[in-house]
Amino acid sequence: MKFFIDTAEIEEIRQANLRGWVDGVTTNPSLIAKSGKPFHDVIKEICKEVAGPVSAEVISLQAEEMFREGKELAKLASNVVVKVPMCEDGMIAVKKFKAEGIKTNVTLVFSPMQALLAAKAGATMVSPFVGRLDDIGVEGMTMVDQVIQMYQNYDFDTEVLVASVRSPMHIQIAAEMGADIATIPFKVMQQMTHHPLTEKGIKQFMDDWNKANKK
Repeated sequence: MKFFIDTAEIEEIRQANLRGWVDGVTTNPSLIAKSGKPFHDVIKEICKEVAGPVSAEVISLQAEEMFREGKELAKLASNVVVKVPMCEDGMIAVKKFKAEGIKTNVTLVFSPMQALLAAKAGATMVSPFVGRLDDIGVEGMTMVDQVIQMYQNYDFDTEVLVASVRSPMHIQIAAEMGADIATIPFKVMQQMTHHPLTEKGIKQFMDDWNKANKK
């Protein structure tokens, strides 16, 4: 399973990279706005930090404008993936990007049918938002399982990128299901390293070492 980090913070990307946790990056306008820097400058800076895909989102809702924006984003770096919202105009844009050889990530997917349409349009990746479904009382990971099964049934090349991740359990379930990618906030990546028995064991080893070497 590939891990993308969901952030626009360069320091978080660097820290995750040091730990071997970064295969790519996802961003969105909200994350970039927090940085206080121009949108294109942030994308270019991120692309220098990672070799893998960097999702950069269009903000238009009209197909032609999405296509125009996406082509400009794709010029910023060779590893840019154009992030497109799930809507009819978005699917028109995705098909055009596919014809141009530009990779896409269809975002804000909340149903298996949306994921199926995105794959048929030629999306490189599709991002089911599991946490936001959980928030309204719908089991987000069930949708991920359904999407994976549908893609396997028909040999779609579209990768399943689990998004809106809220906890390490989302990652574990996604990995068990065989999702291709999960995009994870840095704080959740850090949470994945922890277990009370690990911390208890480390403390015990250190206490024993200190006792054995006490002068």
